[in-house]
Amino acid sequence: MGAGSKIPYPKHVWSPAGGWYSQPKNWKANTAVMGAVIFGITALMFKLSAEREYRDKFPEEGRFFPSRYWSKQIIEHERQIKVRKDAENP
Repeated sequence: MGAGSKIPYPKHVWSPAGGWYSQPKNWKANTAVMGAVIFGITALMFKLSAEREYRDKFPEEGRFFPSRYWSKQIIEHERQIKVRKDAENP
């Protein structure tokens, strides 16, 4: 009488986001694509941040300062200091 048989479904669900069937056939390709997208967005944001970085006070000479390697303003400032030192000490 009635509605027919039950629909088969998994009895145990593990799901932060996967739902009933959390292992699609192309999960490796999806993971690689999303990893590339996240890496690309991060690289673009880093580039934008480095281009817009501005310093009122420059880091002390010889002190470790990570953005010293990519900040155009600091690189130019250190070049000017080096040219001045070379001009003073021939």
